[in-house]
Amino acid sequence: VQLQASGGGLVQAGGSLRLSCAVSGRTFSSYAMGWFRQALGKERESVGGINWSGGRTYYSDSVKGRFTISRDNAKNTVYLQMNSLKTEDTAVYYCAMSRGSTSGPYDYWGQGTQVTVSS
Repeated sequence: VQLQASGGGLVQAGGSLRLSCAVSGRTFSSYAMGWFRQALGKERESVGGINWSGGRTYYSDSVKGRFTISRDNAKNTVYLQMNSLKTEDTAVYYCAMSRGSTSGPYDYWGQGTQVTVSS
């Protein structure tokens, strides 16, 4: 299975980015998906997740109200729309797949995409 995250880049504080994660090699619609991030020198943290149908999502408190996770099962892709970005959102963002629920465990991981938010 391959998870290919894309869409990262450099953006000013207050701006927006949309990350994509394209999945191949598995029945995408059977898996819950999650987004995680890891800032330099910090532990990886959960950003949020979405269930297999897209009908249920969760978000960490740090991004709630600013980030939105969605998925298109026809395109085998999950998205992370990030609005009102803050400098503390700077991190490498990873997507992951879970055969269970959004609570994990997560079985497959993408390679990560860098998001840098400047002040």
